[in-house]
Amino acid sequence: MARVGGRNAVFAWVVGIGCAAIIGALAILAIPLIPASVSWVGDAVQGPSAKPAAGTAGDTGATGSTPSTGASAGLPTECSQLYDEAIWAALKFTPATLSPSKDTPTTTATQLVAALRPQVSFTCSWRADAGTVTTTLATVPADAGPIAAAALPGAGFTCASEGERTRCARTDGALTETIEAGGGLWLSTSEDGWHPSDYVSRTAKRVWG
Repeated sequence: MARVGGRNAVFAWVVGIGCAAIIGALAILAIPLIPASVSWVGDAVQGPSAKPAAGTAGDTGATGSTPSTGASAGLPTECSQLYDEAIWAALKFTPATLSPSKDTPTTTATQLVAALRPQVSFTCSWRADAGTVTTTLATVPADAGPIAAAALPGAGFTCASEGERTRCARTDGALTETIEAGGGLWLSTSEDGWHPSDYVSRTAKRVWG
């Protein structure tokens, strides 16, 4: 019987083996995409998976360069946590330079500082062309508020009760000092030539709520 013309068995085998190799290679390359495809199908059916919002425990971004969303999560432990977003933006817009430290409180009430011996958590020193603002958060004895109220008027401070704490303030020319104590906490601010709006009240709110 005569063979049918136009067909080469060897060529057909070579082409078939080549096609099989290509299909196998594509299958191997597709394997890593299977989990993503399954996830995409799941999201399409059930909706996207929940992701932690920025600033939550799931966020691995750097801390300390921006203010936290609220001191209600706990007592501030660094300068950025002492400010809400509004006062932080105002300080940065000035512009001002922040120098964090554990320096002792900046105040003329040196005798009160010596008596109470505040244990400094941190001190935030801001410097701008207009002047300086320095704030210290510390721990003090529980009766520090009444002691301040009794001692500071003689040094030119005016004291008043602010909820659970005592606030004492003094102004001398361009210098304004504020000392607040209560609940075992001390928050003092010295504003020399520069007085950011609502600075004292807003920082106190971050500490005492």
